[in-house]
Amino acid sequence: MDVEIGTLGEEGLQRFQALHADAISAVCGRFRTTYGSVYEQFGSRGQDACREDLAFHLEFLRPVLEFGLLQPMVDYLLWLDSVLSARAIPVRHVALSLDWLAEFYAGHMDAKEATVVSAALHAARTKFLKASDAPVAPKPPPEPWPEVAPFEAAVLTGDLRKALAVMNHCLGNGHSLVEFERRVIQPVLYHIGDQWQANQVSVAQEHMATAVVHSVMTMGLLRSPLPALINKRVLLACVEGNGHAIGLRMVVDAFQLAGWDVQYLGADVPTGALVQQTVEWRPDLVGLSVSFAQQLRAVKVVIAQLNERLGRARPAVIVGGFAINRYDRLAGMVGADGSCVDAQAAVDYADRLVGDQGAR
Repeated sequence: MDVEIGTLGEEGLQRFQALHADAISAVCGRFRTTYGSVYEQFGSRGQDACREDLAFHLEFLRPVLEFGLLQPMVDYLLWLDSVLSARAIPVRHVALSLDWLAEFYAGHMDAKEATVVSAALHAARTKFLKASDAPVAPKPPPEPWPEVAPFEAAVLTGDLRKALAVMNHCLGNGHSLVEFERRVIQPVLYHIGDQWQANQVSVAQEHMATAVVHSVMTMGLLRSPLPALINKRVLLACVEGNGHAIGLRMVVDAFQLAGWDVQYLGADVPTGALVQQTVEWRPDLVGLSVSFAQQLRAVKVVIAQLNERLGRARPAVIVGGFAINRYDRLAGMVGADGSCVDAQAAVDYADRLVGDQGAR
């Protein structure tokens, strides 16, 4: 269970945000002064990495201050600890960075707001340092198929032919593309992510695997017969800041193969453009993908703007993605109508949520 964390209002959040650059510079300066010899061994990259890590600290801290939900930040810190350990980079500085950030904000915000920020940072530090505190695992995917191993080997080596052969074998045996994506592609991508975190898979391999998977999914959709349209429209998009689109692509395939009329806007869609397209196209349902907790604000803003523009005519909104799979109660906190853990669940829930709209 999350501990109770105080939150900031909109003006307080803006003041917190305005101090980001100064906070990062101040804490990086303290690390350089205190542990200069440690960072020298990494050259200029050491300072760059320090700034990047602190920027991520603050990105994950914002939803703590806005929604009062601590665990996503703790999970991020535990993830960062494992990544640094795998790369032989000092990890003791993670907790220290939280202390120094708290000291910075205590000296640059009014007392009441500084207390909220410091309490959140200290609570995250405490949970992070508890050895028994493991990251909250996402809800387990469906039981993987035996084809997982050969498919993973193919995508990690960039062998599109072998990857397509695995998919064609599954589809040829009567399985649907949606089933293949859930029971082969999804567990493969989770495993590759774990391997990257353990420094067993390179960034290049991870990108190559993703590219091959995109190609396989496209070919799978081309060989899957599309049903007649059922007079329901869905608009699907990754919210602004979310560049991880492959999970949403699976949702796109599931809706198309269920007969929905689909508009897919892709990754990192600017909020204004997403809202405008929704207003113009008037779908029955909007599906938004959220990978990390810091993207929750984008979801909240999208829903608020849709409420303002469309009022009672706003389409239903469902959310999904890595962050939502871990913390499904986030859906209600951002004003969404529901959440789903995978592509098939999204279609099943959408059918119940939207109901029979009739012909357009």
